[in-house]
Amino acid sequence: MARIFTIDLVQVLGFILIVPNPYLDHITSEIIKLLYNIFIQVYALLIGLAAFFSPKARLWVDGRKAWRTKLKAQVAALKPPKERIWIHCASLGEFEQGRPLIELWKKERPSAQIILSFFSPSGYEIRKDYALADVVCYLPIDTTRNAKQFLEIIQPSMAIFVKYEFWLNYLNALQKQSIPHYLIAGLFRPDQYFFKWYGSWAWKYIAGFSYFFLQNESSADLLKNKGLNNYQVVGDPRVDRVYQLSKQVKSFPAIESLIQGRKVLVVGSSWPPDEDILGSLLQSDAFEGWMAIVAPHDISASHIKAIESGLHIPYLKYSQLADSRKDRISLLIIDNIGMLSSLYQYGDIAYIGGGFGAGIHNTLEPIAFGLPVIFGPKYQKFEEAHYLLEKEGGFCVSKAEELKAVFKALQSPAQYQKSRGAARHYIDQQKGTTRKIFKYLSQS
Repeated sequence: MARIFTIDLVQVLGFILIVPNPYLDHITSEIIKLLYNIFIQVYALLIGLAAFFSPKARLWVDGRKAWRTKLKAQVAALKPPKERIWIHCASLGEFEQGRPLIELWKKERPSAQIILSFFSPSGYEIRKDYALADVVCYLPIDTTRNAKQFLEIIQPSMAIFVKYEFWLNYLNALQKQSIPHYLIAGLFRPDQYFFKWYGSWAWKYIAGFSYFFLQNESSADLLKNKGLNNYQVVGDPRVDRVYQLSKQVKSFPAIESLIQGRKVLVVGSSWPPDEDILGSLLQSDAFEGWMAIVAPHDISASHIKAIESGLHIPYLKYSQLADSRKDRISLLIIDNIGMLSSLYQYGDIAYIGGGFGAGIHNTLEPIAFGLPVIFGPKYQKFEEAHYLLEKEGGFCVSKAEELKAVFKALQSPAQYQKSRGAARHYIDQQKGTTRKIFKYLSQS
């Protein structure tokens, strides 16, 4: 059910329109736009139906009810601004990419107002009280009417989209009203619909961005091949965030006393498939002399119990530390939220979860501490993962035997130092991305 939030509507439309090119030439852009708008409505209807069964879908629907009334009230409470910036993020991950720019903008130009919108409940529900945004809201579904009214209410002086979520009616409305709009942390891939023949009708909206701030050269090549030159390759602004966090870590004396001089594997945001292959490593001779700190993505009691049920090594939950005798253990399970980014300071190697599902979680946090990272096979949408694999700062594994082999290889001092160097180099070369973006936008 959760995958309904990641359906690419235009790509679905494209598959329907896969007919020989001579026939496609007879289909007018107005008809295709009509079909796009029909699909938007169908998409909203499907989520409405899913809301009867899915709490996430219910949040998606309820959060958009009476959106005009709620948004007008929020905006009316603001003072008339000198500048008002609309920043749109698909979800929480994109927010973390846009967050450094929001923080820098508020620091340098505190009178600026920030309108922060989300598509997904996983972003909105966690950041709806974000202090540096003057308004936080859901983005209404992408209809011509909604887009026009949304812009009329918020009256932005510029709009910023993060990474790659493109809603064509909103882009069209911005372009009709001559509101500058920018893409930051942009990533383009050849398989995106607007690079296909059936998506050419949508390209004019993408090409209408005022400027693109890109993460890599391959994205720049794709834009160049389409005749654009209004872009810079600046990197990922999340790097500035994780680098800052790595210098402001909390210390945990109780954990330090457990480590007792051992090397540490930190497991971040693990899911059951990750835990299945990790269990084989943690209970093998290859792990002797090491300790693991596991911070699962799901900290519900049932999931923690499932992790415990498969263990045959001494372990503790973090919530038990205060009452335990602190015997020497091999595994510490973190059963709360909010500690992970600081826990990497104790690590020697990191394993990042999510690679057997929708995609890997945050690899930037551990490499900010110079840790080699290991992850599952679903990493393709993350630029840093490609870099790390190429430079041997990161390693992809699909099964327990591969995990053990990588873990063993990293025991070699030469390999370990090479991997640490690659991790550090990625952070060093990307630091300052936010400042580059801000400098350009603040002068526009």
